[in-house]
Amino acid sequence: MTHRLVIMRHAKSSWKEPLPDHQRPLNKRGRRDGRAAGEWLAAHVGTVDRVLSSTSTRTRLTWERVEAGGGSAAQVTFHDALYGGSTEDFLRLLHTLPESVGTALVLAHWPGVEEAVRELAPRDDNPGWTGIDTKFPTSAIALLDVPGTWADLTPGGARLLDYVVPRG
Repeated sequence: MTHRLVIMRHAKSSWKEPLPDHQRPLNKRGRRDGRAAGEWLAAHVGTVDRVLSSTSTRTRLTWERVEAGGGSAAQVTFHDALYGGSTEDFLRLLHTLPESVGTALVLAHWPGVEEAVRELAPRDDNPGWTGIDTKFPTSAIALLDVPGTWADLTPGGARLLDYVVPRG
């Protein structure tokens, strides 16, 4: 069974209040861009079977804005391991997914999201790599094809299908 993996960086956060990093909310642009990301996901991905999100305030609020833009998921779970997580942390969670999950979305932070895309999908001629090489900014979304099972996903085991940076 082929699976799709969406790797998304949270929307732009606010530095207005002196809050601990984990508690920073979205700023105005982040709220707009989160909604735009939801519009893109609704149009190009459809309903996500499972969202694996960091526990930070900005990732939680990003998902709320994605939903406001039309993005949807059958189930959303929050994981401390995705706050500052590495590709290995992402894989530990992805390996636990049942095969009935056709599309999974990991909503997390930089640099982990960019590193995961680079490690999971070998570079090819997909034009999305040019954008990733330039920057993996807030609200960026990489869509990967995972041809095997979730349990068997390893570095190099996916393929980049698309890369976008939705802006509202």
